[in-house]
Amino acid sequence: MKIVPDTSVVIDGRISRRVESGEYAGATVYVPEAVIGEIEAQANSGREIGWDGLSELQRLAELADAGEIDVEYVGERASEAEIQRAAAGAIDAKIRDLAVAHDATFVTSDIVQAEVAKAKGVGVEYLEPEAREVEALAIENYFDEGTMSVHLKEGVVPMAKRGDVGNITYQEIGETPLDTETLKEYASEIRDTAKRSDDAFIELSEEGMTIAQVRDMRIAIATPPFADGFEITAVRPIVKTTMADYEHEEDLKERLLERDRGVLIAGAPGAGKSTFAQAVAEFLDDNGYVVKTMEKPRDLQVEEEITQYTELGGSMEKTADSLLMVRPDYTIYDEVRKTDDFEVFSDMRLAGVGMVGVVHATRPIDALQRLVGRVELGMIPQIVDTVVYIEDGDVDTVYDVTTKVKVPEGLMEEDLARPVIQVSDFETGTPAYEIYTFNRQVVTVPLDGEGGGSETGVDKLAKNEIEREVRSATRGPVEVELRSGNEAVVYVTEDDISHVIGKGGGRIQDIENRLGVTIDVRTFEDKPDHAGAPGDGGGDGGGASAAEVGGEVVTPEITGQHIIIPVTEASPGETVEVRADGEYLCTATVGRGGEIQISRGSAIAEELERAIDRELLVTVVRE
Repeated sequence: MKIVPDTSVVIDGRISRRVESGEYAGATVYVPEAVIGEIEAQANSGREIGWDGLSELQRLAELADAGEIDVEYVGERASEAEIQRAAAGAIDAKIRDLAVAHDATFVTSDIVQAEVAKAKGVGVEYLEPEAREVEALAIENYFDEGTMSVHLKEGVVPMAKRGDVGNITYQEIGETPLDTETLKEYASEIRDTAKRSDDAFIELSEEGMTIAQVRDMRIAIATPPFADGFEITAVRPIVKTTMADYEHEEDLKERLLERDRGVLIAGAPGAGKSTFAQAVAEFLDDNGYVVKTMEKPRDLQVEEEITQYTELGGSMEKTADSLLMVRPDYTIYDEVRKTDDFEVFSDMRLAGVGMVGVVHATRPIDALQRLVGRVELGMIPQIVDTVVYIEDGDVDTVYDVTTKVKVPEGLMEEDLARPVIQVSDFETGTPAYEIYTFNRQVVTVPLDGEGGGSETGVDKLAKNEIEREVRSATRGPVEVELRSGNEAVVYVTEDDISHVIGKGGGRIQDIENRLGVTIDVRTFEDKPDHAGAPGDGGGDGGGASAAEVGGEVVTPEITGQHIIIPVTEASPGETVEVRADGEYLCTATVGRGGEIQISRGSAIAEELERAIDRELLVTVVRE
């Protein structure tokens, strides 16, 4: 009998034990030099498996001296580069070739290599891998109980994020800059462990980037040219929580169990969003729900009963299609960032699956805003009915999201009734925001601050819309002063007042009917304590600089049907303000193509075209 073992069975000591049991008695064992080189490199880096492999080689030599087997060393020694790429199969390919050359059986405990050998017609004996506890990695020496992540880069002293949830600091944890060779040894150890251990796996392997999961650590290895230097980042959770550790525990539990929900867990990086998502997942699982996760990479620390899925064929859409066949009650989606993620989240929710998505946001309302422009406005409450905002590791705000047909707060006329998304404080039931379409634009209006003397969101919206409508009939400046929720005074120049009022008051009446506001038109001379019209009534515009007006300077393109405004500094779905020389024109939502389209013939488009003709500086300002 002739056999060629790979590194996995040499490290396990499987060959010598089979000789001693009689299974391989009298066999000729061809030991590849590539295997010896890989084991030697592992031992030199201080790894236990390397020393285990050397002990097995010595035992085989002793069995050969005793005449129980023949041992021959064959092939070429593996190069350093091949050893570095061992996890990608560089050494295994050499070993398979040797098995063919010596007409021997290829022996391995690596299922991937066994299947490759079968596919290539190589005689193979697959030995089930023995359970082996993952040994401590060298990188783990940089962790202590309060370390969330370790950041190692060539030429830089070791760094780490340490502290309590919500109070994490980035700090030096060493004095000597790391060299490339040390990082390569760490990387080789991580890749090998992830490839050969039952408690670890390679999540992503691309040119320049490897992501591995080893126990509770997610480790990213970046190399040039993808990165400007060799870098290893290891992240692990520093705390595991249950629902009982959070504010609003009982109310949230009752809400989740009442029926399948659409929940967005929002917060800033490091706030504890994923930790809370894990607590939610395990709570649902403990209460008899079928729970799955969708993650890339998979790093939620959940119970074994909860299956964690990643991209299927490079697509979360395919993962979602597969999950619908599995029929989960709830799916935890970590993280929802791109438009495709929001579409998958929405499709699964509308298919009846309870969805919990993790979203980066600096304010609770921002999580909901990210759906605007990505899905139909009226569908949002069917997709997301709960927003949970995490700050400093605890539940800070919970919003209830519903839809009603009503007159938006602050507007008065009954014929202005429309579908309104109402975002309310979950604990008190007090409405905090309203989202609706106003004059063909989606607006988000905060409802707090009313009666406190400061301008409310509705006031600002009303003033902006009145000003925009009146500007369509003027050449000079316009100022709006709100007297009440449905009354306003508009100041224009003497030359413009007749144009604003229109023949028989028809134009101003049309504006009043559209906006549901009574408007009193006056000249700037009628304004108390007036000092002339703004800008001396010139109305010529121009002259403003980007520094003065702020925002991203854009160059609108006028086509046959639209005015197209390209936007680079705001993401699709974000709500922005369009301004001319710093003066508000309209509120708009950035489309999927990274641009705003305004239909020509509308009042907004006419105003924007006048601004372009007057060579005013057009800017886009993120809200």
